[in-house]
Amino acid sequence: MKVGDQVPPLTRRIELATLVRYAGASTDFNPIHYDERYARAAGLPGVIGHGMLAMGLVSEAVTDWVEDSGLVRSLTCRFKHPYHLHDVLTVTGEVVGIDDGIAEVALRCVNQDGVEIIGGASATVSNADRSDSDV
Repeated sequence: MKVGDQVPPLTRRIELATLVRYAGASTDFNPIHYDERYARAAGLPGVIGHGMLAMGLVSEAVTDWVEDSGLVRSLTCRFKHPYHLHDVLTVTGEVVGIDDGIAEVALRCVNQDGVEIIGGASATVSNADRSDSDV
């Protein structure tokens, strides 16, 4: 691993079933996440996705890349914009620094229009257990 290495893009299309499954797993059953009529009555343009689901996608991208969730030491993010049904979310990332065997990875999640859903995200990743690493 070295500065400039890219996290392979992770892309997911958000469907109602995705949101309902996440609601069940997280126990976040707020109807704005699955009931169109309720979401509109609340002043939203329609159903919006769970912020933590988008953060979960960021986490998935990092853990898939390093192939071991135990190597991820921290993950932070800033929720920037809501996302909606049928949006296609893409997570990308890049190693921006390495210090004492710990890589700092800058991450972002955007929708199909390039709107930043999650920004200012970063992960710290240890790669000490991988013998093929420069870290």
